[in-house]
Amino acid sequence: MQKSKTTASGSTVEFLKSAILVIAVSFFVRSTVVQAYHVTSGSMENTILTGDFVIADKLTYGTQIPDRLPFLETKMPSFRLPGFSSPVSGDLVIIESPEDETKDLFKRCVAVEGQTVEIRDKELFIDGKPYLNSPGVKHTDSRVFPSRYLPRDNFGPERVPDGHIFVIGDNRDNSYDSRYFGPIPLVNIKARPLVIAFSRDARHPLWRFAKAIRWGRIGSIE
Repeated sequence: MQKSKTTASGSTVEFLKSAILVIAVSFFVRSTVVQAYHVTSGSMENTILTGDFVIADKLTYGTQIPDRLPFLETKMPSFRLPGFSSPVSGDLVIIESPEDETKDLFKRCVAVEGQTVEIRDKELFIDGKPYLNSPGVKHTDSRVFPSRYLPRDNFGPERVPDGHIFVIGDNRDNSYDSRYFGPIPLVNIKARPLVIAFSRDARHPLWRFAKAIRWGRIGSIE
């Protein structure tokens, strides 16, 4: 009987060790290599939709380690892991909100340090030339606001400072971005979106799950 108890106790210990190892490896990979993000905002429509699950690369631009506690999204003391390159104009990026460090935002980098951003009656210009690197861009509001009321439709010109990028959502009329909170420091860049792993249209009820899946979006990204 004593031997059986000892064996059972040993099995429990081995199981706990294995579970801890799996959790530790998963946390390391999530913090440093790749991470899955669930999109809950429509600010990047039609490029990235609400309900998309996006796999993102955390090595290219560098990231913060350990960043946040899993599931709790509580910010932890972190250091910056250097990346291999910085975003260029047209790249999709995931950034840490400059106003809430517990939130990540999907945006498009439209300008890098030294470039000048200007918006005239909804049209975006970089260094005085029309910007054409947002294939999914859309406008949903025909109104045009003067810059003294709202920076959405008329902005700048403003030079992007060193060590920063300027980001805008492809859903231009419904995106809170650098037009409002300013250029983003490179240290706020969290990841580079790679591919849509799964996509579900939440407007369909759960019992119509198969119909709710956006099959054509899986494996794609602009």
